[in-house]
Amino acid sequence: MGRAYEVRKASIQKTGAAKAKLYSMYAKEIYQVAKTGGTEPVANPSLKRLMERAKKDQVPSDIIKRAIDKVNSGVDESYTSVSYELFGPNGSTLIVECLTDNLNRSVSSIRTALNKCHFKMGAMGSVSYMYDHLCIVGFKGLKEEDTINALIENDVDIDDIETNDDTTLVYGSPQDLFKIKEAIISALPNVDFVIDEISMLPKEKVTLTGEDLDSFNKMLTMLDEIEDVQNVYHNVEI
Repeated sequence: MGRAYEVRKASIQKTGAAKAKLYSMYAKEIYQVAKTGGTEPVANPSLKRLMERAKKDQVPSDIIKRAIDKVNSGVDESYTSVSYELFGPNGSTLIVECLTDNLNRSVSSIRTALNKCHFKMGAMGSVSYMYDHLCIVGFKGLKEEDTINALIENDVDIDDIETNDDTTLVYGSPQDLFKIKEAIISALPNVDFVIDEISMLPKEKVTLTGEDLDSFNKMLTMLDEIEDVQNVYHNVEI
């Protein structure tokens, strides 16, 4: 059916503030994943995957190491995962995922952005039902037919598969992420996964213009500046 997932190369923003935000995001998430599942990447696939993503995003190795060392040394930091579902202009929606040690600060920051951009916060489930919660695995060097054969041979169920330019994209249930990757590796041992994400993909997209688009872009910018925001998903064609 083709989900038209946008294949994009990850690039580090050049401002110091943007880099600091990126490093902080990874440090918190690595700490949380290591605290939950253990500090050895071999025994904690989620940590291994996260460390690989961090390295691709040019996060310095000492930041990764410090986050893991915190867990090994017994430092106890408490982070809570929380999502906010937002309504913007002309049918636009957003899902904002936060990882925070202060829920009051998190919701206050989100509400400040909402008020300035004239967005509204919805109840839990009011937006997310319009999205599919999926893993996306993208790679080059293996055709769709060969990919499907590898998945069948490894008894892996998927939601969809498509080719975007020369990149093969496989969509599946989030809990099958590692099974999908292992099946691909069995057919292409030296594969470099250009996309390795668990995401919320909108079932339908909308197009904004003029002031509506300006307001939406302003909202994205403000969310990007909030310390606790880890991921933002939306349904707008940009």
